Amino acid sequence: MTLLYSEVEEELRASVRALLADRCPPAAVLKRVESEPTDLDLWKTLAGEIGVAGLLIPEELGGAGAGAGEAGVVLEELGRAVAPVPFLTSAVLATRALLPTRDALLGELAEGRRTAALAVSFAASPYRPGRGSSVRAEGGRLSGTVTGVAGADVADVLLVPVDGDLYAVEGVAAEVVPSLDLTRPVATVTLDRAEGRRVGACDLAATLRFGAALLASEQLGVAEWCLETTLAYVKERHQFARPIGSFQAIKHRLADLWLDVVRARAAARNAVADPSAVSVAVAQAWNAGVAVRAAEEALQLHGGIGMTWEHPVHLYLKRAKSAEIALGTPGDHREALASLADVPGPEGGEQ
Repeated sequence: MTLLYSEVEEELRASVRALLADRCPPAAVLKRVESEPTDLDLWKTLAGEIGVAGLLIPEELGGAGAGAGEAGVVLEELGRAVAPVPFLTSAVLATRALLPTRDALLGELAEGRRTAALAVSFAASPYRPGRGSSVRAEGGRLSGTVTGVAGADVADVLLVPVDGDLYAVEGVAAEVVPSLDLTRPVATVTLDRAEGRRVGACDLAATLRFGAALLASEQLGVAEWCLETTLAYVKERHQFARPIGSFQAIKHRLADLWLDVVRARAAARNAVADPSAVSVAVAQAWNAGVAVRAAEEALQLHGGIGMTWEHPVHLYLKRAKSAEIALGTPGDHREALASLADVPGPEGGEQ
């Protein structure tokens, strides 16, 4: 197993980065984020021209037949741009849940003609997959509520997991609720005897674990952008006739952050190459905190401009903070890792 990027992955990265640089610079995200958070035109281009929507879908089902490594590279680039597109929610989570069923919907998702969302709370985790959901099934009719569903507001189809089965539901309104991350809205989905088409069995915990593995790549992208942008700024910003980046205290802070990001890259690549429970827990326990730390350092080292709405760094801090509690908190993953490594914490809450 290698953690290095393949030639194909680098070519895919170059294509996605070039498109995002042209269509989704931070200024464009800032301009639209309060009125129309999700950029569906950009999503159609990513899906139709580059084929990112079908990366995880086998070729015989209409997809590209790629793997988690390629999807991870795309998420790194989307994280660097805080791109407001439903890749994680539709092309990763919903697609992964649907793959074992080999349902015909996969072909439509791969072509980008339709978008799906897994009706699971973004705060659910592989350890508590049912968190935030009260949905029950009676005779093919679904009733109940799911809170904090990411991507539901723009999804053509909701995939609702209930008691080990997966149902496809259409025509259900999702009520968008205030979200910390302006570029990834969450919604409350209410089902009132909604007609659901059973598409097959669903291992929800495994699906969320896979999503958490790939989320680490997005967090890596957020951290890399924050580090690189801050490095460029401290070389230009002068104080006492010197670049502020020449001050030793600044150097030490950024050197520490660089090491954190290097470790985050290794953790993210390992999680997509080997999405085992241990690898995913390690990646999420580390990368979630690194993304937040990088964004906080970026905001502070940009000084006054970093505190303004006009500078995009606040988008990255909000993306990092919201991703930190998505698909399991770092504490959830550390607790799971302790159990998996057979190194339990102190009994009785002792520290």
